Amino acid sequence: MSYRYLIESVTKSGARFRPSDWIDRLASWDATFDHHRLVFSDRLHPAVLDGQKVLAIEPSLKDSNRAMFDSVLQFAERNHLKVHVQHHDGRLEEYTGDAPAAG
Repeated sequence: MSYRYLIESVTKSGARFRPSDWIDRLASWDATFDHHRLVFSDRLHPAVLDGQKVLAIEPSLKDSNRAMFDSVLQFAERNHLKVHVQHHDGRLEEYTGDAPAAG
């Protein structure tokens, strides 16, 4: 994997997005239960960026479940959330709706 998408819990205007548990709620769309515990998938899961919890979307979700991938990004767009592409070297760029450039 050379990149992944990250959705912050902050709107493009800088406001904190509520409810505060939205990341876990969306990540649960692709989660399973194991031994009575919720287990997030490798494709859609919480992550940490600069000490803040974010929602990570791995490119494999786009291939395995395009409808879910689109729904998550539409949620971010409707709520004006900041979305980034994080490259394998950690470099971030703003997600514009286009496929990330190689690298």
